[in-house]
Amino acid sequence: MSRDNEPVKGQWYENVEEEETFRVLSVDEDAEIVEIEYLDGEIEELDLEEWHELDLELIEEPEGWSDEDEDDEDWDEEEEEEEEDEDEDEDDDWDEDEDDAGDWEDDDGRER
Repeated sequence: MSRDNEPVKGQWYENVEEEETFRVLSVDEDAEIVEIEYLDGEIEELDLEEWHELDLELIEEPEGWSDEDEDDEDWDEEEEEEEEDEDEDEDDDWDEDEDDAGDWEDDDGRER
């Protein structure tokens, strides 16, 4: 029984009876729901009562496991930072152009 192994978000477990490896995605204490993801990407919700009936062992993250969501988050954060930097550069250029907007001359050399 897993009464000793409370569900912890991000922690990996092995269901000894079923020989299945999964990690906890979320724990909703109010709804008493544990959302888990198996190695094959399948997601399942268990109520806490079901959780406590499982024969679970804490395990390390499986070798070669790649969390696509985390990789996407890292990529999105990096891309977002680059876009912010580009936006700042564009804003700087725009401000310079704005300052010069009233100071241009027509073909006769007269200011407009």
